[in-house]
Amino acid sequence: MAAPGEGTPPRLADSFGSAAYGGKGWQPRVASHRDELGTRWAAVGLASEWAPLATVLLSPPGPALAAAGNAPDAHQLLAPVDIARAEAEHDALAALYRAQGIEVLTVPASATHPNQMFCADLFAMTPEGAILARPASEVRAGEEVAVAAALAAARVPILATLTGGATFEGADMMWLDPGTVILGRGLRTNEAAIRQIARVLEGIGVSCLAVDMPWGVMHLMGLLRIVAPDLAVAWPRRVPHAAVAALAARGVTVAFPPRDLPEPAVNTGMNAVTLGPRRIVMPWVTEDAGLAAMRGFYEGLGVEVLTAPVDEMRKAAGAAGCLTGIVA
Repeated sequence: MAAPGEGTPPRLADSFGSAAYGGKGWQPRVASHRDELGTRWAAVGLASEWAPLATVLLSPPGPALAAAGNAPDAHQLLAPVDIARAEAEHDALAALYRAQGIEVLTVPASATHPNQMFCADLFAMTPEGAILARPASEVRAGEEVAVAAALAAARVPILATLTGGATFEGADMMWLDPGTVILGRGLRTNEAAIRQIARVLEGIGVSCLAVDMPWGVMHLMGLLRIVAPDLAVAWPRRVPHAAVAALAARGVTVAFPPRDLPEPAVNTGMNAVTLGPRRIVMPWVTEDAGLAAMRGFYEGLGVEVLTAPVDEMRKAAGAAGCLTGIVA
């Protein structure tokens, strides 16, 4: 027979004064969130368009892109895409980054979202973590969920998720200086998103400059690329006046591609990725004289140009810049 009280859990002492309730032994968390980047969180963060690139996020083209070829316009493609060629081009871009010592994080290919490979649209980085996008079209709705999972798996903090009717795509946000971002208001990013992003950034000491985008363009990234602390490239008569003025006020020279270049060459050539000051990866299409001239324009500015093939990927209305989510 069991003795009285045997098998009965011991009586808990009064909780007041215990470590769990703030008493003796309590250890307050004193480091700021930013201080914990590189320890509890990954060493990420961004406040520049031109700092040496350390980490990118890519999502290879997948089954959804192959299926979308039956109705390209309905899936925001320019033409049907040969999936095998697109995969080879994407692999080449990832290999180029790795050869430059850049870490490549991967979002698994999507079976439901043909545009998920355009990772630059799906988040934007700050010094303290990522702001998740909320894509503007129903075709892309939900792509941010896969990116959120990939960022979390890589220990990248997510600073904000947009709510309500806000729509935002990361290619509409750019760093002018460590305390200022520029946001393009237009087809993909609306006023509700700009208000939410401004509040988030204000909390980490960053201000926002919102500029209106011309009708018929996709993202700010396609109109403006900052390739060094003192050099930017802009598409003339398309880039917002306020963006050029803000760069000039910061002592940045803004160069414009020759106006006689064909529009597809400028459009593709602007879809570049800055690897570091005056070093870029520029999309390349075989035997395209306009792109060769665009490359010469960059090199004439003292910019080192590496190229990545996008003959097939360009049919999906994007190129190297669109494919590359910048993490750090």
